[in-house]
Amino acid sequence: MSAADEAPTPEVATAAVREYFGLAWAPVEHFAQMLVEEGELRGLIGPRELPRLWSRHLVNSAAVAPFLGERAAVADVGSGAGFPGIVLAAVRPDLEMHLVEPMERRIAWLGDVVEELGLDNVVLHHARAEELHKRASFDHVTARAVAAMDKLARWTVPLVRRGGTLVALKGQRASDEVESAKYVLKKLGVVSTSIHDVQPVAHIEATTVVVARKRD
Repeated sequence: MSAADEAPTPEVATAAVREYFGLAWAPVEHFAQMLVEEGELRGLIGPRELPRLWSRHLVNSAAVAPFLGERAAVADVGSGAGFPGIVLAAVRPDLEMHLVEPMERRIAWLGDVVEELGLDNVVLHHARAEELHKRASFDHVTARAVAAMDKLARWTVPLVRRGGTLVALKGQRASDEVESAKYVLKKLGVVSTSIHDVQPVAHIEATTVVVARKRD
């Protein structure tokens, strides 16, 4: 019996979740099934996370979408299993999504997902964010569960174009992290930072999104 077979049964997406994803439902559901079948085996997601795959990871990732401009170039730093990058690529086909991931096995996984889902708006970068400094720039940079805000800012803000934003998915300590990072953010050219509590679907825990805007 495989590890996937032994894992707890993941939650079934509710009608509200299906409605929330709309036209992106089919690719997102396919992605979820790939994670159920291979995610734990490939060291991408822990067995305790599978039962809350939809509420904790997929819906959570999609919460970033409203903070991204139309037809924008977006870099997702530390994409890992594909949160939020793969979800955003499915939900927002108008975006040019760049998934930045240093680990070879995770890049291999992301490549498999992109091919399987037929996502033609994704570019993979097998690199650390710092390696792209002065080589690439984007309208928005996203990140989820990568690092504390001060360290995250050093890695990501140099990739943000003037007038663009870092859009980070954070936890309950978001306010404390932003306060601790305020001097780093200012030094990097961030002129405003806002914290948003987002609940895309009723009865699913809210998500905290931090938006740091770089000077024009």
